[in-house]
Amino acid sequence: MLSRRAFLTTSASLLGAGAAVGGYARFVEPEWLDVTTRELPVRALPPALHGKRLVQLSDIHVGPRVRDAYVRDTFARVRALRPDIVVVTGDLISHHVGQFPHAEAMYAEMPLGALGTFVSFGNHDYGINWQQPDVAASLRSIMENLGATVLVNEVAVVAGLQIVGLGDLWGGAFRPERAFAQVDPALAQLVLSHNPDTADLPGWGSYNGWILAGHTHGGQCKAPFLPPPILPVQNRRYTSGAFDLPAGRQMYISRGVGTYLPVRFNVRPEVTMFTLRAA
Repeated sequence: MLSRRAFLTTSASLLGAGAAVGGYARFVEPEWLDVTTRELPVRALPPALHGKRLVQLSDIHVGPRVRDAYVRDTFARVRALRPDIVVVTGDLISHHVGQFPHAEAMYAEMPLGALGTFVSFGNHDYGINWQQPDVAASLRSIMENLGATVLVNEVAVVAGLQIVGLGDLWGGAFRPERAFAQVDPALAQLVLSHNPDTADLPGWGSYNGWILAGHTHGGQCKAPFLPPPILPVQNRRYTSGAFDLPAGRQMYISRGVGTYLPVRFNVRPEVTMFTLRAA
């Protein structure tokens, strides 16, 4: 039988361990940024882009739950990578009072790619309940004034690489047919789409390249060796990292920089640096 002293000692140890894990999940891991490096093979990639660096930022969530100092430190680390292309795959902000001047001040410090910077929007960029397109319009104006190119079912070409930015699914702006109608199939292509569930929807035509996504935060919290219990997607396979898809397509889901709820456990925040290669 467990003695009273042993019970109290065990209870105190468990409480202490729980407090330590809680403190780590709240105050350590949410800002323990992981700079992931990997190659990104692109079909028909122009020779001038071989070996160039493309950095993906996602889910920065500028707002009251993500410290400005952490965002600035993240931007400094990206700047040190000397990216040729920077892409942002949505959720630039979380809704809050003063969100536009706050976003303008913070994103004025975001490093731009030497060849270009391209932004697609996520659900949080559409305001409360993702139902405020005027919020996305204001954010678009801010980002374009700061030197980024915002793509909502639009295509931009950088050194022969077509970057296709799709509209956000939850924001009601996902129109892939409109975007791919602007694509030259003979040229290299890369797609930005915030929500990974869009990969399972129709409208992709003959596209068979990479999709860069975010939205999931990797689940934010999960036990070791187990899938995350909460994911904001219908396809529970879409957690984080690289995925093979039908029709020869592939998708990379970033764990994101920031958080909406300020805790992470076993899912560190991420900036991804891709080296472009010819497929």
